[in-house]
Amino acid sequence: MTSQGPLAGLKVVELAGIGPAPFAAMLLADLGADVVRVERPGGSPLSGDPRFDLLNRGKRSIVADLKTAAGRDLVLALLDRAEILIEGYRPGVAERLGVGPSVVQARNPRLVYGRMTGWGQSGPLAATAGHDITYLAVSGALHGIGRAGGPPQVPLNLVGDFGGGALYLVVGLLAALRSAAATGRGQVVDAAVVDGAAHLTTLFHGLAAAGLWQDSRGTNLLDTGAPFYDVYQAADGEYLAVGALEPQFYATFVRLLDPGDDLPAQYDRSGWPRLRSAFTAAFARRTRAEWTEVFAGTDACVASVLSPAEAAAHPHLAERGTLTRRDGIVQPAPAPRFSATPTAPTRPPALPGEHTDQILTDWAITLPAPRPAQS
Repeated sequence: MTSQGPLAGLKVVELAGIGPAPFAAMLLADLGADVVRVERPGGSPLSGDPRFDLLNRGKRSIVADLKTAAGRDLVLALLDRAEILIEGYRPGVAERLGVGPSVVQARNPRLVYGRMTGWGQSGPLAATAGHDITYLAVSGALHGIGRAGGPPQVPLNLVGDFGGGALYLVVGLLAALRSAAATGRGQVVDAAVVDGAAHLTTLFHGLAAAGLWQDSRGTNLLDTGAPFYDVYQAADGEYLAVGALEPQFYATFVRLLDPGDDLPAQYDRSGWPRLRSAFTAAFARRTRAEWTEVFAGTDACVASVLSPAEAAAHPHLAERGTLTRRDGIVQPAPAPRFSATPTAPTRPPALPGEHTDQILTDWAITLPAPRPAQS
């Protein structure tokens, strides 16, 4: 199957793991890269049924045991021909397996070597285990997510693993790839979830320095502190999200919601409890569907809170094809979009080892004949 997209023809090797590294490799595959995922024998106990592992869509799969000479030689042969490597091991593991940067880049100097970890390749925590929630905690990002008087709330693993991790890795890989094209030399990209998550908080560091952001959860403009930037429950128990920040949008919101007269001014913080009470009572008068009709086509900045299953049927997302059905599975379409090199899912999630012969042929790799058994 011919790949398409702006990265068509780019050869990427992904050493199988979980979380942000597979997501980064999936994004490159979505954009047209030829991504070969090297699976370990037996797979991962956390992977589940590979037919439904959408993080492996668009990729091809081969199985190799890096703990054996034959497996290591196969991976090195792939890396001799690749432009990007993605690995998500703890620091030092790739080196112990014989596929660290010094070995690989000595053979292929143009290779961009992408390393995806939680804590990074250096620092006191580099060798310790962690997950999205712990990286968010240390980065400062988790502290600000939640309501006043309540605990921090976990934003799935979107902000850490995928936002601060995978997306920063992809940016780093593409930047290093451009540098390699200009200089003929690849480099190591050290992408750490904790670094990326901290980087995502740049705006709030600036607001705090200016005295415009309090270091207390749920009391600020964008953290549910403001009653016009929050979620409200409708009469049927469903929710609507309100983001009426600007005065002109807020005026439209209040007019359509009709929460009563004699309201405090929008940005009068002393009046925010009264506004919240009035908005809460008003939303409770109608169902989510009814409110959706009220606010439809306006600039009130109100939207229904949809489940992933409901989102697929939303008229705007449906018209754009934001969620698509492929091989019987509803899934997000590749993003972003390109005018000259459009993208689309090219193949379903790869089954471990299913493309071995195809990859060896396409990448012009010849395996040595097996040695005869010793008698």
